[in-house]
Amino acid sequence: MAFEDTKIQRLDPAKTHLYRGHFGLLYCKIEEEPVYHGIFAVRMFPVHHPNQYISLHHTNEKQKEVELGMIQNLEDFPEDQQFLVRESLHYQYYEQEIQRIYEIQCEHGLLFFEVHTQRGREKFVMPWRGDRAEDYGDGGKVLLDALDNRYVIPNVSALPLKDRRRFMGYIYW
Repeated sequence: MAFEDTKIQRLDPAKTHLYRGHFGLLYCKIEEEPVYHGIFAVRMFPVHHPNQYISLHHTNEKQKEVELGMIQNLEDFPEDQQFLVRESLHYQYYEQEIQRIYEIQCEHGLLFFEVHTQRGREKFVMPWRGDRAEDYGDGGKVLLDALDNRYVIPNVSALPLKDRRRFMGYIYW
């Protein structure tokens, strides 16, 4: 099924304008429609298509979350609007990039990680299940901890050999 065959509104860059409004909130003006306030962005395929298929949402007057439409490709929008969408996505998807793995311990079906990220040395706990480690591009992994925080290893084979062996001893799928 093609994108055009769905009932999802495709947000056309020529007819959609995103900007920062009052209190720093994201606003959206779609041609022929009212201005939508308090917009936030959600990735439909965050691992495989981080810059495509981005859904814009807002909360309506009944306090219900409503989808405005879908950005098919973020790079089709002007740079300043791309920045605003990426900023919104940053609040939805805060990821840590794992650079080193110092230790992994397994107890009671949980993996206890001690790693080095862009913020420094950190610890987190992840259920030891296949659904908690997803493929990330070619050769990477996304780990979802017990609180659904995301830890990304862009390329497992780029880890130091000891770290890679430590990791592959538990995450082998």
